[in-house]
Amino acid sequence: MLGLALLAAGGSWADDADEGGIDPVEPDFTVITLPTTLRLPKHALAFRLTHRFTEGLDQGNFSNLASDFFGLDGGAQISLELRFGVTSKLQVGVNRVSDRTIQLFSQQEVLRQPASPIGLAIAASVEGLDNFKQRYSPRGALVASRRLGDRAELYLEPAFVANTELPPKLPGQDTSTVLLGIGGRLRLGESHYLVAEVSPRLAGYMGDRGNGVPGSRASFGLEARVGGHVFQLNVSNDVGTTPAQTARGREGLENWFLGFNLSRKFY
Repeated sequence: MLGLALLAAGGSWADDADEGGIDPVEPDFTVITLPTTLRLPKHALAFRLTHRFTEGLDQGNFSNLASDFFGLDGGAQISLELRFGVTSKLQVGVNRVSDRTIQLFSQQEVLRQPASPIGLAIAASVEGLDNFKQRYSPRGALVASRRLGDRAELYLEPAFVANTELPPKLPGQDTSTVLLGIGGRLRLGESHYLVAEVSPRLAGYMGDRGNGVPGSRASFGLEARVGGHVFQLNVSNDVGTTPAQTARGREGLENWFLGFNLSRKFY
């Protein structure tokens, strides 16, 4: 109901993307979970909802899966996010996940295309469990983007996430994770997109199913833009949506989960 109410909300964007209008190649602040270099105008707001069904597509045979409507009858992990443009280059936000994780984040633009060959931003966040009362996981990342004409944008995002290990802690076990986010968005027609991303764990704690072997969080999806709204239907091999959840890989890497994202920009 909240998503439908936001879809019905009014507002329009200017024609010029530099002044808060639509960027047809980079329409949203994330690919699927990875951040993009899209700027948020000064004092503007953006809202985002993510929804991940927790019943995997690999559970049972096709008949059993169909009887559960391909996982839609099961539970879900949902997050609500609000971000604010402090300046034309600095944005901050808060994200709360239904498992009681709260994430505080910021992103500072450093380089911008086309004045620079690449877009570059510095992203920082900290998240805590049980409504930000325990197990704090700070994260620092670089977000680099490269536009390919008027049809595609590619992203490379090295990140360090601290305090990602899950109990029980083993002797000599790493407590932090280094990841490399790789993502892209391909524009189809005027307002439809293919999106994909992968986040290999390069070093440190590899997740509760990693067994010391680097794993990869992977997602792909279809996206549609209507004015200030972006709706995305996606499939991922994990239900986590925050940096620490991605680093932990709590669902393992052998199953796939349906989900969707919905965002609305108030410029």
